Amino acid sequence: MDQTLTLTLLGSGLALATLPRILRRLQLSRAKHPSLTGHARMARRVSRLIPYYAYDERRFFDCDGAPAEIAAERRASFDHLARTLARRHARTVEMTRAAAQDISDLQFTGRYRVPFQFSAYVREHLSLGAFLSESDGVTVTDLDGRQFIDLTGAYGVNLFGTDFYKRCIREGARRVEALGPVLGSYHPCVAWNAAELKRISGLDEVSFHMSGTEAVMQAVRLARYHTGRKRIVRFSGAYHGWWDDVQPGPGNPLAPGHTYTLRDMSERTLHVLRTRRDIACVLVNPLQALHANAAAPGDSTLVDGSRRAGFDRAAYTEWLQQLRQVCTDRGIVLILDEVFVGFRLAAGGAQAYFGVQADLVTYGKTLGGGLPVGVLCGRAALMRRFREDRPADICFARGTFNSHPYVMGAMQVFLEHLSTPEVEALYGDLDARWNQRREALNQRLAEAGAPVRLEGIGTIWTVTYTQPGRYHWMLQYYLRAQGLALSWVGTGRLIFNLAFADADFERVVDRFVAAVHAMREGGWWWAPRDADHRSIRRVVLGEILARRLGRPGAGAADQPAGRP
Repeated sequence: MDQTLTLTLLGSGLALATLPRILRRLQLSRAKHPSLTGHARMARRVSRLIPYYAYDERRFFDCDGAPAEIAAERRASFDHLARTLARRHARTVEMTRAAAQDISDLQFTGRYRVPFQFSAYVREHLSLGAFLSESDGVTVTDLDGRQFIDLTGAYGVNLFGTDFYKRCIREGARRVEALGPVLGSYHPCVAWNAAELKRISGLDEVSFHMSGTEAVMQAVRLARYHTGRKRIVRFSGAYHGWWDDVQPGPGNPLAPGHTYTLRDMSERTLHVLRTRRDIACVLVNPLQALHANAAAPGDSTLVDGSRRAGFDRAAYTEWLQQLRQVCTDRGIVLILDEVFVGFRLAAGGAQAYFGVQADLVTYGKTLGGGLPVGVLCGRAALMRRFREDRPADICFARGTFNSHPYVMGAMQVFLEHLSTPEVEALYGDLDARWNQRREALNQRLAEAGAPVRLEGIGTIWTVTYTQPGRYHWMLQYYLRAQGLALSWVGTGRLIFNLAFADADFERVVDRFVAAVHAMREGGWWWAPRDADHRSIRRVVLGEILARRLGRPGAGAADQPAGRP
């Protein structure tokens, strides 16, 4: 009896001891977004289970159950589009095809422009060029002399127009040419840049790096070093570069490690931050204000057209203020990753735009004046890479090309321009001007009866679709045929620059509307009467399961086809 009682008491004690840990784990799980974007480990497992299969020629045009006449319209429109692009851009396409055998980036981007089931047929028949010969104003020109209005934004670098960045690079090179590419020592412009960045960021110290990814890596290293904690919190769907700890889902061959991927704009997340003691830092990418808890949009994910986006400045500002307070209370380092949005929202960056002061801020992209750069600004106590009382305890971070004279020269020209009255005036009505332009385009699209709507934050827009469909990703090719240049992610991200005059934007509107008309005439927006996003996803899931079980679905080709 005594032994039984003892075992019972021991069991009860163990249960009580483990209960807090179980509760913390439950709270952590509830703070994760319910989709795969919030569950990094599960997303990795699921990605391994999805088999490759490709639609054959028939299935490519009628995978949504389209009748024969609609499939025929699509085929005719597709063939006409393919011939048009091949004829207009022959030299550019040929160089791209040849170079793709040598350049792994081209192989990757070529495969992931569209959903993988369609990719092989598209690559075989509908080729796009990746090479350009020049830029001028808001346009770029390919090797065939064909001019496009540039909506790529050079991955976000191009804020003030390509002509401005050419001047930055020329003038910056002139300022440092007497020193040349001497590394290790500093050109005097480095000191000027550091002082200006301190003023802009409101922080104490600066370190220079060669990329945004590198700047974020250093920010996280310093946060861990000074807090003595190892855990990172990032938000579902946010991008902070391609290194292991901040890209824990598909696309990273390693396990998540010490990273928690939690739900953006959630009280449950705040509760986790308030109650845990192992969190070193919280990483915030303000671009998530446009599509909270969703990954960066690309046309390769347009399985059913259910992409959603929308920006509520007041709500996101309130969220950041709550986050700031919790991090302050708990000694957690708040890192604002402004590599992409820095200086697109305001001259003082996202901190100024949302009225929130971070502990560490990373910049990149446009700040280099057109040259590659990463910058970290932070509080002095966090930026120090050593301990006064422990000389062997350091947080090492150096780079051969950090503070490269030519990059620093171009940066100085950029920062000087940023503080001019003309640019201040440009930022004064930035939101109102670009919101008005976006709504003007939306109005034209509505009048055209197109199931397309643009959402955005400042000069960063994404295309959303108002009806279910399997072929929305085709719009990127019709936009290309109308002379609008998009990046390889397609209609997921349109990035304008501030050099767009009203007349330039009117040309964009006219070409966009012409593209959606061509889409409609091609039969791509036909859909069954009872179609919805859920039913489309069920069909795709059925195809995946059939393939996984060794039964290729009707019209599924066994072998990959097409070029890179």
